[in-house]
Amino acid sequence: MTDTLEKPVETADGAAGVLAPKRLFIKTYGCQMNVYDSERMADVLRPLGYATTDAPEAADFVILNTCHIRERAAEKVYSELGKLKQMRERKLARGDGGMTIAVAGCVAQAEGEEIMKRQPAVDLVVGPQAYHQLPELLTRTARARGERIGADFAPHEKFDALPTARGGAGPTAFLTVQEGCDKFCTFCVVPYTRGAEWSRPVAAVLAEARALADRGVREVTLLGQNVNAYDGEGPDGKAFTLARLAYALAEIPGLDRIRYTTSHANDMSDDLIAAHADLDVLMPYLHLPVQAGSDRVLRLMNRKHGRQKYIDLIARIREARPDMAIAGDFIVGFPGETDRDFEDTLDLVRQVTYAGAFSFVYSPRPGTPAATMPGQIEDKVGLERLQRLQTLLFEQQTAFNAAQAGKTLNVLFEKKGRYAGQAIGRSPYLQAVHVDGADHLLGQIVPVQIISGAQNSLNGRLAGAVTI
Repeated sequence: MTDTLEKPVETADGAAGVLAPKRLFIKTYGCQMNVYDSERMADVLRPLGYATTDAPEAADFVILNTCHIRERAAEKVYSELGKLKQMRERKLARGDGGMTIAVAGCVAQAEGEEIMKRQPAVDLVVGPQAYHQLPELLTRTARARGERIGADFAPHEKFDALPTARGGAGPTAFLTVQEGCDKFCTFCVVPYTRGAEWSRPVAAVLAEARALADRGVREVTLLGQNVNAYDGEGPDGKAFTLARLAYALAEIPGLDRIRYTTSHANDMSDDLIAAHADLDVLMPYLHLPVQAGSDRVLRLMNRKHGRQKYIDLIARIREARPDMAIAGDFIVGFPGETDRDFEDTLDLVRQVTYAGAFSFVYSPRPGTPAATMPGQIEDKVGLERLQRLQTLLFEQQTAFNAAQAGKTLNVLFEKKGRYAGQAIGRSPYLQAVHVDGADHLLGQIVPVQIISGAQNSLNGRLAGAVTI
């Protein structure tokens, strides 16, 4: 997963019966699961009278929900904490009250004790499996006593403790169904920060999905570090696969679209491939990371699959769902990667063709096996390879978007656009679609004739009746 998101999470304000709501600011780094976690942190704090704000200087409580995937992630957090410390001092000097500062997420899990030592301004450190404890920890901190660090692994306790009602509004929502990872890729810290693979029970997932649908959500994205390894307990006491869960979700009235991310090639099962052929609500866009196209590098990464297995898997998926768009993740400059290894990655990209991808130069994570591997690649070499790879990936993405011109796609409108009357929605392939004269259709799925496609979005015009 990647740290492409770095923005405040917006959720609904207000709590019934609170005369003077306190203000909560959450800055979210990283993946979609962190976005979901931030929304749920706002949910657990709402009964305490916290309403969200997008201005940290106005907040009584600031949470940095961190990601440990990218290089220098911790340093970014410390830099932000320094700014928040100064902000709190200015508020106190003006007599505007104080500011409680918390660090949550994967950096908190990995470096909790160090954070508290290095930056005394931090009041709370909460790992990704402990944020349901925020009300208790916050109360303890306010009383200047008790433990300030909550970072134990207990995902079932977290989900059991979360409130059923969810804040926020809009036609799309994230829904975490699986956490943790047992794959132990040599470059990745997730098994150490999120713990072992664990799946939520089917009943809990369906209950949350029904509540979202009742609130007007038309599309859910199921989240997990290895979401297609889902094996939650079903009503009969036996484990459900992700495919069985998708069939059950498809029965919920009003829930018209289902997506899931992120998947592992080794967990792309036959029944899940078949579900893509059977279920129209399962969107034809699959994020299936490969990381590299060289068998030798894949072994060094401990990916547990080869290039041909991945290529054959993509062929099977597209046979089941011919319009399937594939997205991926790539790391270049992995320790020991040769020019030939890198050419194998370019060759795989040409064979598969991607509608979108995240790509990065390898950066070492302390404590991971790859960090001490021989053959660390010079930054200059890694950046040159990244530029070549991204040029190819961007060409493919642009070509895929341009190929939509002249087609009619069902678009779920999510928000107003930059211009008067304009609305922005998502195609089945997750492309942003800009349409004039559609701002009255937010939350609805509408046929749109695509006029043109660029690298990052499509332009279209209304083409037919609205699907209510």
